[in-house]
Amino acid sequence: MAIPNFQMLMLPVLSVAAKGEARIGDVVETLADQLALSAEDRAQLLPSGKQTIFSNRVHWAKTYLGKAGLVEATRRAHFRITQRGQDVLASSPSHIDKAFLSQFEEYRDFRSKVASDDAPEAADDDAPAPGETKTPDEVLHAAHRQIESSLAEELLQRVRSAPPDFFERLIVNLLMAMGYGGSVADAGRALGRSGDDGVDGVIDQDALGLDRVYIQAKRYKEANNVGSGDIRDFFGSLDRHKAAKGLFVTTSAFSPAAKETADYLSKRIVLIDGRQLAALMIRHNVGCRIEETLHLRKLDEDFFDA
Repeated sequence: MAIPNFQMLMLPVLSVAAKGEARIGDVVETLADQLALSAEDRAQLLPSGKQTIFSNRVHWAKTYLGKAGLVEATRRAHFRITQRGQDVLASSPSHIDKAFLSQFEEYRDFRSKVASDDAPEAADDDAPAPGETKTPDEVLHAAHRQIESSLAEELLQRVRSAPPDFFERLIVNLLMAMGYGGSVADAGRALGRSGDDGVDGVIDQDALGLDRVYIQAKRYKEANNVGSGDIRDFFGSLDRHKAAKGLFVTTSAFSPAAKETADYLSKRIVLIDGRQLAALMIRHNVGCRIEETLHLRKLDEDFFDA
């Protein structure tokens, strides 16, 4: 089954709390067992990689219940149901969500404060919306992915419109930013000239140049995919250079036949398509820069556990 959204977890979290003081980590495991989540569902991580999606949603469900006064913190990582929470359970609600919580003044005050801090178009009045079932963490990460997706497309458009020699230099600069070539200034260099035997660049993986990676760069339009013939030609170029491995980069994509050819050839050829190229450029700040840094802070349980 799919991982329930955090609003669907509000009633189960409150029900577990009704059994006595609860430790949030135990609640996560209890609900995962009750819902019969698979090992894969339990292991799915947020993009940050620091917390599982299910655990994050259980935490947010507990947070929203707390804002409405249905549960309260007792000690580090522990909470319990309040009298109001017990009254809610006694009424046998079919579900608890943000609209349900809006009957409580404390929750409405919380929502109004959040809305006043947001831009007008970002305010949430608890009406149904596309992002209604997402936790604040998920909304933030989704927005971040959308921004990076737009940036990736813009990067590829600029690279495709640049001169061929710029693209070759870009690939070498990217590999240097990724740590290939060590700290030697001339470890990577673009070739891309007549007589290069089908190789567009080369990068030394050690200071003496004993181990090298040869590069083929194809600046193709989006629909012009690299075929198996291009891969075989590059393989021949590697053979002439007595190279054991190569990197084939394109701004378009590789056909299924090209991928199969690269897999079965005797030399190691790594394929990087346009989507992967843009992602690597963003990750290593090549052709882009950090414009703004947002610091996300979480409650320090240790501070209050003294």
